[in-house]
Amino acid sequence: MTCKSISLLPLVAGFGLVCALSCSVAAHAVQIVDDRGVSVTLPAVPQRIVSILPSLTETVCELGHCARLVGVDRYSNFPASVQKLPQVGGGLDPNVEAIVALRPDVVLMAKSSRVGERLEALGVKVVALEPKTHADVQRVMLKIGQLLEVADAQRIWRAIDAGVSAAAQSIAPNARGARVYFEVNQGPYAASESSFMGETLTRLGARNIVPAALGPFPKLNPEFIVRANPDIIMIGQRSADGLQTRPGWQSLRALREQRVCLFPSDEADMLVRPGPRMAEAARLMAKCLETKSPNADAHPAPAKARP
Repeated sequence: MTCKSISLLPLVAGFGLVCALSCSVAAHAVQIVDDRGVSVTLPAVPQRIVSILPSLTETVCELGHCARLVGVDRYSNFPASVQKLPQVGGGLDPNVEAIVALRPDVVLMAKSSRVGERLEALGVKVVALEPKTHADVQRVMLKIGQLLEVADAQRIWRAIDAGVSAAAQSIAPNARGARVYFEVNQGPYAASESSFMGETLTRLGARNIVPAALGPFPKLNPEFIVRANPDIIMIGQRSADGLQTRPGWQSLRALREQRVCLFPSDEADMLVRPGPRMAEAARLMAKCLETKSPNADAHPAPAKARP
């Protein structure tokens, strides 16, 4: 009995060494610089995440780590599994106490959220990321991939970029060049040329009536839209009530000729979120351009027969 016990000692010691090494590897610190310019250091890869921005929620899930989410904002509704998670309020002013009660390793939030400092004062780690352009979306995906230690987070952006390009190639030449007004929310708040939606529209061959100089998502004077007189209006059904009664809008070409794309809430959510579903959003925009462009009714010239 004694001999057998002695012979096992090297194995036990070796097993202990392996465990110690593996544990030290698993618990190494993770550091990233967020969109505030703040360097955030976590003692280990986060296992409990609260996300209070829908695009960040979707990105975590697309990277394969939906199971690490323990709470979300009230607007995060995709994929369907996150609808079962505790909700902590809106993204700008969430319930701080509810977030703390979830014991998160990190909270993912927009840079514009007003609770970052309060959470940090309570010892909660915060990473603020707010994509507004295509380049931002790519950068944020890589940042979250770095945070979660996903080996090839870049693959998501490659798929998005390829999907947007495919949507652009699907549009007939006679459907290009339409002047578009994209309303993000009542206000009215618009998506300008410099927003991620505006950049997608440009790639699809559309012309945005809202210039980049106004910022990505400016609040417009309604008269601006009347003067611009867009060919097509893209808008979510939640914001579309009373379009005809807006001052001066009765004269808009898009309304007179019924060139308005009304997107149901699920599609509108997809369109306004700078995240993994941007290629699907591009396909929705392309379909709108194909069906509503003033030149879409014109029959394209027949293809020349091959000799």
